[in-house]
Amino acid sequence: MKVDAERFLADLHRLRAFGAAGVGKGVVRPAYSAPDIAARDWLAERMREAGLRPQFDPVGNLFGLTEGPSLLLGSHSDSQPEGGWLDGALGVIAALEVARSAREAGGPAISVVSFQDEEGRFGVTTGSAVWAGTTPLEAADGLTDRDGVSFAEARRAMGARTGDFVDPARFRGFIEMHIEQGPVLDGSGEKAGVVSGIVGIRDMRITFTGQQNHAGTTPMQLRRDAFQALAAYNARINDRLRNVVTPATVWTIGHVVLHPNASSIVPGRVTFSMQWRDGDSDRLGRMERIVRDTAEEVAGEMGMDLTFGPMLGLEPVAMDSGLRAALEAGAEAVAPGNWRTMPSGALHDATNVSRLMPVAMLFTPSIGGISHAFEEDTAEADLVTGLKVLAEAVARLG
Repeated sequence: MKVDAERFLADLHRLRAFGAAGVGKGVVRPAYSAPDIAARDWLAERMREAGLRPQFDPVGNLFGLTEGPSLLLGSHSDSQPEGGWLDGALGVIAALEVARSAREAGGPAISVVSFQDEEGRFGVTTGSAVWAGTTPLEAADGLTDRDGVSFAEARRAMGARTGDFVDPARFRGFIEMHIEQGPVLDGSGEKAGVVSGIVGIRDMRITFTGQQNHAGTTPMQLRRDAFQALAAYNARINDRLRNVVTPATVWTIGHVVLHPNASSIVPGRVTFSMQWRDGDSDRLGRMERIVRDTAEEVAGEMGMDLTFGPMLGLEPVAMDSGLRAALEAGAEAVAPGNWRTMPSGALHDATNVSRLMPVAMLFTPSIGGISHAFEEDTAEADLVTGLKVLAEAVARLG
């Protein structure tokens, strides 16, 4: 199988034009936005030109299907609100190129997928979660984004494109190629990372409700200031979690909504996201108890009402040994001695797909370790190296 590097890079740059931010190579292509849907329409046409049958499922996951049993390759094509051009898109376009090259070479049979809402506008890898049965469609439809738009309302933007869910039994495995989104490969100078496992994740919203009041006339000792509750919580949670975590564990308060968010009003309510990731399910559970207990402690001391939103999350996943071995052999053939095995600290659609079939992942370097930002980038030579590793692995799997 011989891949066409120029065709691959041209398609990757063409996809970047959908939702181009005008800042570097950045893109703004959130799930179900006009640029996202336009990109999916373009991808569907490219799949058709490659001899695949495009099919949108009820939530907008786009499959390019070959006849009969096949190996599934792909990732996602939606972006963060301020996203990079390679996050997800690399895996989709690499899959498309390998599928084309395989058909030109007479095999093996490859199908392609671009999952919807991997970036979590509505939850955690929503599109693949629904397809894999991790999240029932009825439950997903009740999820809302930060503006209060429901998943059910947003997916109506797909219109008449959508059809039935694709039967996962037609696929014999799934390989997802992705940028690392971290500094390891770029720092070491290595050209590829074969993933050993994907961390688990927990994500919830927490709300402290105090008393909104006048900022000039309310004495400090009488205030029930919701922002001060958040500040106290943030300081304590860092201290409490350090007793149970490892150097690889991470936790983040990434989204905060303060009400009424006015300079002359004591804040009466704050809702914030609390997310944590680790490779051990038991540790994730211990962290959850600390997250909840600390919030209850702060609420009690500071006179706050406390509510917890739904808990979203996925368990840690080990990669399939057979698929992983093919990627390792491909990496050694393409970049001898210049690759490594490594865990994934980021969440990926492969986590959900692992419920249905064997999965594996391949990483390419991220310049400076930067992702989820307009500055996200990878040297084109490294992108092509990753493509060749993927193609070599697929050829070995037959």
